[in-house]
Amino acid sequence: MADYTTVSIPKELGDRVEETIEGTSFTSTSDLVRFLLRSIVIQQEPDGTLTEADFAEVTDQLRDLGYLE
Repeated sequence: MADYTTVSIPKELGDRVEETIEGTSFTSTSDLVRFLLRSIVIQQEPDGTLTEADFAEVTDQLRDLGYLE
């Protein structure tokens, strides 16, 4: 069994995520956060670095999804 850690986000953001994932395959905020973090990690592989350009791309994607203003 995998070990887990807790990540805290503001309640307002958590509420927004819950509204956003309604009707999707994500069953919880944790599901979405795991998906997003895995996506970021996969994007920075195989060399193991996340450049500023990579980070900007992820930020743009999150903004397009409505998670950033």
